[in-house]
Amino acid sequence: MPNYVPMIPQPRWQDVLDVLIVAYIIYRIAVLIRGTRTMQMVVGMVVLGGALITSQIMGLFTLNWLLNNFLGSLIVILVVIFQADIRRGLTRVGAQSFFGPRTPAATAAEEVTTAVAWLAARRIGALIVIEQDDGLNEFVESGRLIYGRVSPELLETVFMGGSPLHDGAVIIKGDQVLAAACLLPLSTNSNVSLALGTRHRAAIGMTEDTDAVVLVVSEEDGAISIARGGQLRRGVDPAEVMATLRKLPA
Repeated sequence: MPNYVPMIPQPRWQDVLDVLIVAYIIYRIAVLIRGTRTMQMVVGMVVLGGALITSQIMGLFTLNWLLNNFLGSLIVILVVIFQADIRRGLTRVGAQSFFGPRTPAATAAEEVTTAVAWLAARRIGALIVIEQDDGLNEFVESGRLIYGRVSPELLETVFMGGSPLHDGAVIIKGDQVLAAACLLPLSTNSNVSLALGTRHRAAIGMTEDTDAVVLVVSEEDGAISIARGGQLRRGVDPAEVMATLRKLPA
C-alpha cells in the first residue's frame, strides 16, 4: 500500500515560533509609530502599493511605469524622510520598553504635580522635561547641573522670578532633577500656532525629536500644558498631570 503524503505539510514548532516573533515585532513597531507622522506616511505607502497593483491589473501602463520607478527608490526615500524616526527607533532597540512595557510607577509624580499646581496658581512660567527612554545628555549639558532629588520646593525655587535658573528647562530623570536652565530645540513644524510662546514651542520641539514628556506652565494665564509626541495638550488640570505622570514607566 503506497505511503500517504499529506497535501498540506504539517507545521513545525519553529514555523509557529517564527510567525509569532515576526508578528510581535510588527506589533511593537506599530505601537512605536502610532499617532506619529510616520504612521501617516506608512498609510500613504500602502495607498501607493494598492495603486501599483491596480495599475497592473487594469493595464494602466504609464501609471504602472511611474509607480515602479518611484517605488524602486523606496529605500532611499524612506531613509531621507524618516531619518529622525529611524534614529529614535534604533536608540530604543535595546530598551526594555521596545520589547515590552515596563511596570508603571509614579516616580516623583506627586512632587512634580504639586510644584506645577503651585506655579500655575501664581502664574509663574515653567518648563519641565521628564526623560524617558531617549537619553537627553546633550540637553542636560546645555544647562546647570543639579543632580538633586525631586521636590516641590526645589522646582518652585528654580522657576521663581529672580532665580538665575528660571530661564530654560528643568530636566528630570526618575526621581532626580538632572539640570536646570537647559536649552531646548524649538519646533520647526509650520503647523504650530504662531500665538504660542517660546516655552510651548520648545516643549513641542523637544517631543518631536525625543520620547520625553514636557510640562509647561504659562506665565500669562497660569495654564498648564502637556507636550508628548510632537503634540501639545493645553488647559489641563493638576489631576490630569498626575494621571499622565503615573502612567509613565519607571
